[in-house]
Amino acid sequence: MYEIKATQQLKNVMRDYFTGIKSPVAWCTSVGPAELLRSFGFEVYFPENHGALLGATRLASDYIPSAGKIGYSGDICSYLTSDIGGYLTKQTPLKKQYGLESVPHPDIIVYNTNQCREVQDWFSYFAKEFNVPSFGIMPPRYLTDVTQSEIDDVAAQFKALIPLCEQVSGNKFDIDRFRETLKLSKEATHLWKLVLQTARNSPAPLSFFDGTIHMGPIVVLRGTQQAKDYYRILLDELLENVKSNTGFLQKEECRIYWEGMPIWGKLRSLSDLFAKNNAAVVASTYCNSWVFDSFDEADPFASSALAYTEIFINRSEKAKTRMLKSLIEEFKIDGVIFHDAKTCFNNSNARFGMPARLKSETGVETLIVEGDLCDLRFYSEGQTHTKIEAFIEQLT
Repeated sequence: MYEIKATQQLKNVMRDYFTGIKSPVAWCTSVGPAELLRSFGFEVYFPENHGALLGATRLASDYIPSAGKIGYSGDICSYLTSDIGGYLTKQTPLKKQYGLESVPHPDIIVYNTNQCREVQDWFSYFAKEFNVPSFGIMPPRYLTDVTQSEIDDVAAQFKALIPLCEQVSGNKFDIDRFRETLKLSKEATHLWKLVLQTARNSPAPLSFFDGTIHMGPIVVLRGTQQAKDYYRILLDELLENVKSNTGFLQKEECRIYWEGMPIWGKLRSLSDLFAKNNAAVVASTYCNSWVFDSFDEADPFASSALAYTEIFINRSEKAKTRMLKSLIEEFKIDGVIFHDAKTCFNNSNARFGMPARLKSETGVETLIVEGDLCDLRFYSEGQTHTKIEAFIEQLT
């Protein structure tokens, strides 16, 4: 049976990260200014990562009703509602996995609305609960191209965060430390890109489902040597597998792109379903979300502003279609599955005609499946499996 040996190292890296978090602690959105925060000596914690963990452990549905009781709609981000619900019930999967009684308490909370408005409401709730300062970076949204004036705007917002970080951390801003942290982040994200690109080969040594697990360090440890070291190990293993013609499927009947969020509580069953049908899910929008080619330590503020503003989720339909077409060609994709996540409007791209346009412009077949990132009440396993198997049959 195929296995990635670096997975054991991954477990050690993630354990050390969670158990090693100590004050001062900054909470940050997953595509937020982690490098700038780390340059002040903050340990950085990512509530979205905790939301994914709540989804993967299938605990989210237990906690979401508690958020509903204090007025949060069941239609909004299930990362938000499950995370707040877990806080209200004083529960976290970190206890079972790492022996932690609670998520780390923040000294400062920072968010970037490049993904959605929900992060502002989510992080503001916790800023009030913990009585700590919060700071929001609010870039222009839905851009086809990112202009210099927009880069300047976001860079100025990054710089405006500096006095608050100095006050909370007790450390003065050091541009060289910021450059060093950004350089480490750039190197790690480049290695992550190369890891994902190994799946251009057939048989592919890495699936989308593998990627959702192995992306952990590029989310929570950007700007650290640990992330860079881990992806060097993983990349070396996958390149060896490419050389030996070893893949997670030895026989690929078709190659599929997953567009949208993972269905965290169903990763295993979906992975098994595709494997049973010799369908290789080799690329995704989600895993590529942590590839930041624009980082440049020579110009850390402008390059950070560009990198965090040009992400897929923050782009126009035209730009998203252009990016998808490029990945379809790069990974030799036969079909695209769009996940319409019912509580994640911002990261569901099947609602404004994109699947039909993509098929028209590329000839690649598309399928829409309905579900959610965490709230499995929106997901019908039987119906979804039937649709996917019919789609695979159509492709082969």
